[in-house]
Amino acid sequence: MIALLSPGQGAQTPGMLAPWLELDGAAAFLDTLAGAAGVDLHQLGTTADAETIKDTELAQPLIVATSLLSLHALEQALVAHDPALTDRAEWVEIAAGHSVGEFTAAAAAGVLNATDALALVGVRGAAMAAAAAATPTGMSAVVGGDPDEVDTALAAHHLLGANVNGGGQVVAAGLVDDLRALGAEPPARARVIPLAVAGAFHTEHMAPAVERVRNAAAALDPADPRIRLLSNAAGNTVSSGQEALNGLVAQISSPVRWDKCQEAILASGVHAAVELAPAGVLTGLAKRSMRGVETVALKSPDDLDAAVELIIRSTHRQPPQES
Repeated sequence: MIALLSPGQGAQTPGMLAPWLELDGAAAFLDTLAGAAGVDLHQLGTTADAETIKDTELAQPLIVATSLLSLHALEQALVAHDPALTDRAEWVEIAAGHSVGEFTAAAAAGVLNATDALALVGVRGAAMAAAAAATPTGMSAVVGGDPDEVDTALAAHHLLGANVNGGGQVVAAGLVDDLRALGAEPPARARVIPLAVAGAFHTEHMAPAVERVRNAAAALDPADPRIRLLSNAAGNTVSSGQEALNGLVAQISSPVRWDKCQEAILASGVHAAVELAPAGVLTGLAKRSMRGVETVALKSPDDLDAAVELIIRSTHRQPPQES
């Protein structure tokens, strides 16, 4: 059994969908997702440049669609290897997603179907983009330093730790001028790295987006999770579909505690994790914060064989291969 990890905004790269669309049935699946989200995911994932896909309104549905497309491809590859593994619950112990990746995780856990997830993410992206446009805000990664000193520095500059990622990384969010001041006077032994995002996500600055997404979510009929689903709020296990949906709405203006999600994965005894495309960020954090957990990042279809091999070994509790 594995933990299934779903990345958040910032993981996107130009052309990232192109190799996945070469797989059988992928283009038709993407068309369905694009229709639900109301954006041209094919163009965004193949020919759009980095500046275009940085746009919050476009980046969020693109990332979730890419993750779900890679999950679909992984399931096909897995069943081709072992026809007995048709039920996702037979090989996924935990589903967890970072920020907008929590929508992917909710779909993977069976709370929402893929089209409902994309439709809601489409609303989320547009609402958060509008909220971000109202005030000049942003985010910066703070890497290293003493945690207490980092917290003190953020408070002194009127910033919030919007993403607590573990492994000595906190993402500060707030007004652009306050972020610049933090960068000019960073905490001791810490680096402050501005992020290419349009606003202070997961803070009070996103409050105007919450009601719009809540109204859209009210029209959905969530199911209870079939796989253990972790919440961004505190790494706790979500007990019902409605709780999951409420959490997806609330996290828009609340901090992401990815450190707590990683702690829950470690405590579960799971020893393997697969990060869905566009992968790399969460497996990088896992190497620092989840030692002993073997990981595979699905960056392209070339990584499917390694992911299948890891899942088969983990499902049948076989020891890891020697390097």
